[in-house]
Amino acid sequence: MFWRRCMDRNNLLLTGASGFLGAILKEKLNKQGNEIYGLGRDKQEVSADITSSFVFPSDLKIDVVIHAAGKAHSVPKSSKEVREFYDVNFEGTKNICAALEQIKQLPKAFIFISTVSVYGRDFGNLISEKHPLNGVTPYAQSKIMAEKWLTEWCGARGVKLSILRLPLVAGPNPPGNLGAMITGIRSGKYLSIGKADANKSIVWAEDITEIIPKLIELGGVYNLTDGYHPCFSELETRISTSIGKRKPKKISMWLARCLGFLGDLLGERFPLNSIKLKKITSPLTFDDSKAVKELGWTPSRVLDKIAEII
Repeated sequence: MFWRRCMDRNNLLLTGASGFLGAILKEKLNKQGNEIYGLGRDKQEVSADITSSFVFPSDLKIDVVIHAAGKAHSVPKSSKEVREFYDVNFEGTKNICAALEQIKQLPKAFIFISTVSVYGRDFGNLISEKHPLNGVTPYAQSKIMAEKWLTEWCGARGVKLSILRLPLVAGPNPPGNLGAMITGIRSGKYLSIGKADANKSIVWAEDITEIIPKLIELGGVYNLTDGYHPCFSELETRISTSIGKRKPKKISMWLARCLGFLGDLLGERFPLNSIKLKKITSPLTFDDSKAVKELGWTPSRVLDKIAEII
């Protein structure tokens, strides 16, 4: 209760408030009685395109920034699309900081929504925050650059910085791979590969709001997961049950490898290739024990929330 009362006294600026994660955070934070200023291009309390310089109203009072705006969930096909990752994720972060410097008082805390992609791993078990930032994709690189920028900017100005490195994020009508899995199972076009036993880290979006009060006080870099890391087979079964469908048809690893090789030859016209197959069938989990110990992180198990996702 003490933490909730502390949080109630804060004015929160939420970037990306109209996006998938941002909209979930805004709704939950509003229900908790917070004063939320959403920042986005469309129908928000503060209207701005962060890829360009902008200014806040001079009388705006912001105690905490939650920076959830970002570009993700796409593979760039041109140099222009590559540039967009840096324009949004890195230059956009710098533009927000520049705008904050023009108001009467800087926020006391800045919470940056980053990604486990910064580690640059396609497989591995319980990867911690100590792992080097080896990500090489435009998405990962732009987030790494933003993390480093914010570390210097906040450190020089006495702003408490928190960086949350998120895996797959779950919530109602999710985008990305989880949304594609749900759509595929619903349409009957999804195929389960081999034993489907590769575990993947995932996190329930609403849970993030519960640790914001401690992040404001402590800061730090944290992985967040649901602590269970479901495998593909578990997700497939739970989704199928929730939408009243039979479990997806299975194909053998041998056949999947043949299809992957065919995709290597055909290119983007084919939905599978050897690289995608390896990612799908390899475990990739992240260690959130630091958040459990320091923040009291007690996440929901996403498998228990599947009905809410559908």
